Amino acid sequence: MTKSEQEPRPLREDVVGADDISRVDDEISRGAFKADWASLCAMEPPTWFADAKFGIFTHWGLYSVPAYNNEWYSRNMYIKGYPEFDHHVKTYGPQKEFGYKDFIPMFKAERFDPDQWLDLFRRAGARYYMPVAEHHDGFQMYRSDLSEWNAFDKGPHRDLIGELRRATLDQGLHFALSDHRAEHWWFMGHGQEFDSDVHQPMKRGDFYWPAMPEPDNQDLFSKPYPTKEYLDDWLLRVCEVIDAYRPELLYFDWWVQHEAFKPYLQRLAAYYYDRSVEWGAPTAICYKMDGMAWGSGIVDVERGGFANPTPFVWQTDTAIARNSWCHTTTLDHKSVAEILAALLDAVSKNGNLMLNIGPCADGSIDPEEEEMLESIGRWMDVNGEGIYGSRPWWIAQEGPTHPAEGSFADQTEAVFTSEDFRFTSASGAIYAYQLKPAADGRALIKAFAPRGKDGSVFQGIVRQVSQLGAGPVNYQLTDQGLAVQGLKDPVTTTAAGLPLGIRIDVE
Repeated sequence: MTKSEQEPRPLREDVVGADDISRVDDEISRGAFKADWASLCAMEPPTWFADAKFGIFTHWGLYSVPAYNNEWYSRNMYIKGYPEFDHHVKTYGPQKEFGYKDFIPMFKAERFDPDQWLDLFRRAGARYYMPVAEHHDGFQMYRSDLSEWNAFDKGPHRDLIGELRRATLDQGLHFALSDHRAEHWWFMGHGQEFDSDVHQPMKRGDFYWPAMPEPDNQDLFSKPYPTKEYLDDWLLRVCEVIDAYRPELLYFDWWVQHEAFKPYLQRLAAYYYDRSVEWGAPTAICYKMDGMAWGSGIVDVERGGFANPTPFVWQTDTAIARNSWCHTTTLDHKSVAEILAALLDAVSKNGNLMLNIGPCADGSIDPEEEEMLESIGRWMDVNGEGIYGSRPWWIAQEGPTHPAEGSFADQTEAVFTSEDFRFTSASGAIYAYQLKPAADGRALIKAFAPRGKDGSVFQGIVRQVSQLGAGPVNYQLTDQGLAVQGLKDPVTTTAAGLPLGIRIDVE
């Protein structure tokens, strides 16, 4: 496929360029949203987001070529004493002779078919899709006028994000983008500590620029403080993808929490939200915890969640593997049952799950991950009626197992029992999902015990109990709760022990 055959061209002819900072501010001055938190907190999340519940995230880029350890290879290969450093020297040679930039010609995406990807994601049950547009390594996966170091001008010579956007919309999914550029300020800096291909002088637009010394990257006031030139470049890069691809959601990784980004983040959010008014399509920024003012976007909890239902919609992003976001040769995959339990836990508490997979460098999807997505899709076909468009019930969960609250809570798998349930409500019914099916096909749901028994507050009338995908089942209301019999696995799948969905029709 030649460049002339690429699509889409930018959706607007006036996509921002390298010298358009003043134009960004002019656009904000004319728009409904201003670059201050009070104005930005007037935003409303898109109505579709609260109904979608499940999205797919992908980490795919140059780091997929070495496929070693994780997506931070570009940083770690320049740190002496790190496994990536030794692996790189042994496999590719010294960094001064073969640096990270030399993976670009190896990134050919020769088996990449965006229509196959998005057909799989739709069949998995996803309602939205978010690829990474630019990771910390600084390689843009889209056609850019701000740097030549992008997938259209180098490597595969394709506008990968443009192709994915077209395929996403063709499948009827919502299109989102993730940007991780902020961390590039220091991400390649260790390469200047020894004789490598990362060296000064550098100028704006160069691949490794600016390669500053790495600070304490959890310190919100760390130095060296990002310069105006770098922050301007960051703002223009994000505005470029907003203009060119019109994402319905925009996600930032954590380092935008640094003090230097705060005024720029306000300008970016105002620009994005003003654009959405112009398009007539509401948008939102997904930010991690306190990266933005509360209410100015959608809160995201990486690899974790909340202990209780929240009055606001939120999202957890987690990976299909426990030890990496990108494809590697040593992935520790989670089970399908664990992923579905995470989805149900989030949905019961007013959240969404965005599940990440890591395609291979050639654009193919790992067969094990493909089968896992197929299994999730078969389960969602049967059980989705209590998920899509649902809202929390007044009780979110029941049982002895409570996953840890907060970020990175998925490093140890929660061991659920047949007494663990998550609840949702939709279409006038209550849905109870038994996270681990009992061997005898029974379930006792204590939330439906007579008022006051075992903490129950239920006062409705149960008219019918059905298992999703199997039909009505026998039940009895007892002092201990709603006793259900005859539950069985209605899903034909290679994954075993998946949660069972129970619909309780009440008045």
